[in-house]
Amino acid sequence: MNTLTLNVTGMSCMGCVNSVKNLVGALPGIAGIEIDLASGKVEIQHDPALSDADAIRAAIEDGGYGIAN
Repeated sequence: MNTLTLNVTGMSCMGCVNSVKNLVGALPGIAGIEIDLASGKVEIQHDPALSDADAIRAAIEDGGYGIAN
């Protein structure tokens, strides 16, 4: 398992947090998701053979959220 940490923009409430969890959680190989709404920090434990970092980023962005560098 790998851990990917992203700074996600556009989350303003717990509904947004749940939305991001659902977007990422729908991907194969996701073992865990931790989100801190205040900072926008999202930590994702994933199997890179099933869902790589690019697929995770794309799922979040396709859901209408941004990823800050």
